[in-house]
Amino acid sequence: MKVSLSHIPHISSRIAVDLSRSGLVTMTHGLDATAKEAEKILVKNIQKELALEEKVKAIVNANEEQIDYYLADERQLFFMIKKRLAPDFGVILSYEDRYSDIAHQILDQLYEEDLIRYDVSENRVKNIIYDAMTLFIADASEIDNAIYEKIKSYKRRIIPGTDEFEIMYEKFYKEELASRGMTS
Repeated sequence: MKVSLSHIPHISSRIAVDLSRSGLVTMTHGLDATAKEAEKILVKNIQKELALEEKVKAIVNANEEQIDYYLADERQLFFMIKKRLAPDFGVILSYEDRYSDIAHQILDQLYEEDLIRYDVSENRVKNIIYDAMTLFIADASEIDNAIYEKIKSYKRRIIPGTDEFEIMYEKFYKEELASRGMTS
């Protein structure tokens, strides 16, 4: 599942909570400071991917006539261009490698800013961060389904994309996170 900017505060909070609960890490400035540093790194990573996708869209749009003429599969072409340009933007497309790299960046930043201390191997702490991200992403799909079911169960039809839908979605999203113990 692709991570969006709206997921980042929740993921960074999950990272801080999981680090705190692990018993392997001492937080020197609390959960909020740790979550904020993780959030900065996650936002920067997502912004790089968004910049990459904008460049790819510009290339595809500039060559739309040729794409139509050759009956090329636009989605496949988009991915091929994205794959080719990813190294130029510093984006890792393999999710497993990407999340491992991000986990390492977060760990380095938390240590450099003296937000955490630990007496175990760096790899064990990195794995806690990695697991927090990947488990949150796995849960996010399940949460989305639960939220859509709640919204569909209303007698009155609520149309996706409307302000009312977005407000309800965010409210139910926070409730689902809380009910699953995924918030601080």
